[in-house]
Amino acid sequence: MASCIPGAESKECSDCITEAVTKMIQNCPNQTEAFSWPGTKTLCMVRYANSSFYGSMDLEPNSLRYNTGNITINMSEFERIWDAFMIRMIDSASSGRSGASSSSSGKYYAADITSLTTFQRVYALMECTPDLSPGNCEACLRANVRRYQDCCRGNQGGVARRPSCFFRWDLYPFLGAFDNIISGAPPLQPLTGDGDGAAKKDGDSLSVGAIVGIVVASVIAIVLVLLALAFAFYRRRKSSREVDFQTGYDISNTDSLQFDFKTIEAATDKFLRSNMLGQGGFGEVFKGILPNGTEVAVKRLSKTSGQCALLEFKNEVLVVAKLQHRNLVRLLGFCLESEEKILVYEFVPNKSLDHLLFDPEKQGQLDWTMRYKIISGIARGILYLHQDSRFIIIHRDLKPSNILLDADMNPKIKDFGKARIISVGQTIENTRIIVGTYGYMSPEYAMHGQFSTKSDVYSFGVLVLEIINGKRNSSFLETESNGSNLVTYAWRLWSNGSPLELVDPFVRKSCDSSEVARCIHIALLCVQENPMDRPTLSTIILMLTSNTITLPVPHQPGFFFKTTRDQDLSAEYLESGQSTGKFVAFSINDGTISDLNPR
Repeated sequence: MASCIPGAESKECSDCITEAVTKMIQNCPNQTEAFSWPGTKTLCMVRYANSSFYGSMDLEPNSLRYNTGNITINMSEFERIWDAFMIRMIDSASSGRSGASSSSSGKYYAADITSLTTFQRVYALMECTPDLSPGNCEACLRANVRRYQDCCRGNQGGVARRPSCFFRWDLYPFLGAFDNIISGAPPLQPLTGDGDGAAKKDGDSLSVGAIVGIVVASVIAIVLVLLALAFAFYRRRKSSREVDFQTGYDISNTDSLQFDFKTIEAATDKFLRSNMLGQGGFGEVFKGILPNGTEVAVKRLSKTSGQCALLEFKNEVLVVAKLQHRNLVRLLGFCLESEEKILVYEFVPNKSLDHLLFDPEKQGQLDWTMRYKIISGIARGILYLHQDSRFIIIHRDLKPSNILLDADMNPKIKDFGKARIISVGQTIENTRIIVGTYGYMSPEYAMHGQFSTKSDVYSFGVLVLEIINGKRNSSFLETESNGSNLVTYAWRLWSNGSPLELVDPFVRKSCDSSEVARCIHIALLCVQENPMDRPTLSTIILMLTSNTITLPVPHQPGFFFKTTRDQDLSAEYLESGQSTGKFVAFSINDGTISDLNPR
């Protein structure tokens, strides 16, 4: 088997393969199998064996090299950025999906860049052999990243090779893999050092004068690029505020998202009742088929839905249209004609998570493997909102009914009408208008109107407990035998040393008990009362995917629950100072119970 990275010129690819074959003949005489990932001008892979290895993942033997230079910026900040970047790269490479304009990707290949500081970037390349399954590719790349982390975390670059996959990162571009992403960056510094500390050389070194000249020129080029990007962002942000939702006219670039009402009417067969998928607080949702054959979900707001619905409509158009992630429902467009306010989404066939999870006749379809996949997918979607999108976005209404499942049971987060964008560097915002769903709200948000990314983390923790338990959080309010809510019940079982009693009987006998216990542990870390104690989504994903990370002991959680079934709040009522009912906040830390009114 032999291959080169996508985009490699034919001569460079041929030279790379010839180099690999020559070295294997020289270094592995009379061997029945060998592999090589050489890289001078480009990267290629060559492997042979006396038995079939097609479709199998081989993790051994493995090799590791790293730079001897150390990271000079704040290490905790570097690790946060680096870890999130590696998760995103593994996700991109193993899915084989096409990358955005800022990245290079192909089947089981990805090369991309992320910003580290104003003048410094991280470059990474990952590739698997094309015969692997997506799951094996992901597992192989994770093994490479963990191998580097265990050995060489804190060094300025490294490369890990296995028969089935390759991983390399550095603070400089290399192998021509980033030429279509950015130009003018300094060439690769030589890689030195093995895992055992033995020094190696990987190419000729540059003179000090040449390096200084390249660095100075690169800094100037990067500053100019950043200034241009800042100006473009300012223009785009300014124009995005100039959408006239009363008339439907858009001064900037959202015209491409607007649908003609007749097109939508035809797609839904004039909103035929048999095409209706469901009904929400602000209107109805219909299945439709566009003229090009694309299946869509059409959300038609009621003409009497009021100002609150219009605000959420605006939020969806301005926020969701800019988001692109496989774990988020994609907004295809909108329609504003006369009194019509319509949103058009991609069609997701398996409805929402609550339809399967809480239906006694259907929840058996969700085995543990599927539930774990859903938990991981939701986490990746929230991570994108909090860290990897253009903005910091707080969803504020994460719950099973806002998680759709596609044909492959991949979760997709929906309903961004209550979402808020916060400024980079800002950690907490305050509001007197509490929106969302009780039972999933964090205590600091429900009681004091304070929300942050950690508010979504709390909601995610409740979601994980529901997915594991198979019952609604609100169902525990109706039966006092198990505790006042699901979080209380889970904490009691954890404290008593019997967390697996929480697990849904449908999956209890067939699940991986250690994996389930780890997920319960993570969920309890997410619902801790102090927001600062809750982990970030990047840390949560590392906890979910790496058994080598030791989890901290969770503190007692904060609780917030209503005296009746969880109820969705409308900002329209809360703005006017009206209450939809009495609700109670309870903290196990201080043992107090308070009657509250919404602010």
